[in-house]
Amino acid sequence: MTEPEPSGAQPAGLTLGQIDAQWEAFSSEIADAQRPEKLEQLRVKYLGRKSPAAAGLKQLGVLPPEQRAALGKRLNVFKVEVERRLAEAAQRASAATSRTAGPDLTLPGDAPAAGRLHPITQTMQAILDCFVPMGFEVVEGPEIEYEFYNFDALNIPKDHPSREAFDTFFVDAPTDRPREGARLLRSHTSPVQIRAMQRRRPPLRIVVPGRVWRPDPLDASHSFMFHQVEGLMVDSRVTFADLKGILSAFLTRYFGPGTATRFRPHFFPFTEPSAEVDIACSACRGHGCSTCEQKGWIEILGCGMVHPNVFKAVGYPADRVQGFAFGMGVERLCMLKYGIRDIRVFFENDLRVLEQFQ
Repeated sequence: MTEPEPSGAQPAGLTLGQIDAQWEAFSSEIADAQRPEKLEQLRVKYLGRKSPAAAGLKQLGVLPPEQRAALGKRLNVFKVEVERRLAEAAQRASAATSRTAGPDLTLPGDAPAAGRLHPITQTMQAILDCFVPMGFEVVEGPEIEYEFYNFDALNIPKDHPSREAFDTFFVDAPTDRPREGARLLRSHTSPVQIRAMQRRRPPLRIVVPGRVWRPDPLDASHSFMFHQVEGLMVDSRVTFADLKGILSAFLTRYFGPGTATRFRPHFFPFTEPSAEVDIACSACRGHGCSTCEQKGWIEILGCGMVHPNVFKAVGYPADRVQGFAFGMGVERLCMLKYGIRDIRVFFENDLRVLEQFQ
């Protein structure tokens, strides 16, 4: 950009007296300059390419040495002082602008958005709050497990379909630990029960929350990653009646008074006898609707008495101890309680959904 020719500029050459006159003129003008545009005009007028100071610098090369030294020193002092005064004036102008255009402290402030727990976390905590008062201890364990803990110690045979690569996420092949086998992403939280029984002797009451992985196709009711809460109780005299009483108490507390339950015979490799637990459909009250697929009942969890082979795997005397185990999907319980029809909404981070859970 070409700087405008300042009014009153000398065409060429400067004397010491003219430099002093320029300083006096500048000092007078900057005293009244408060706006940034006015300060820029003064900079161009007194230090720009067409200013008398610039012309004086150009003439230094043709002056005798003694005149060149005196005039050069005076011009340098003039330039430094002008720049200092301009910077000070600009700082004062900026401070004045901030004071006049700052925030209005009399206005109400903007409160930051309050965070909240994810519905899965809330549901998992609600489940644990039901079992802890009944004497159960919360225990957690590794999410990358060995085949021994995920399958072998749970009485799952070598040819079971769940041990195939299409049904389990394997991390690597067996290495230098042949007893433990290959590593994998745990497909249930039951391995933590095995580890707890290896470390501790009966009596034992634990609940195990956590994430699990299975290579299921992603749809409205399935996900490759979901959450479980499993429980285990072992003592010298534990019966199926204890199991039924504890689970009935849990379901009544979680879903509300008057919740009807039923136990159906089932099969699990790690429990015998085994059962599936259902609750009466809250939408149709057991008469049959689309929510319960016209059955009147909704499957909630699986359970059973711990198989003797599981006790043998952890070193418990199977002839002197008894126990029961159960497991439930956290997402499923949350969906049933709040009427959510698609498991994918839990992981899409849609605030319109998540903000509904206080």
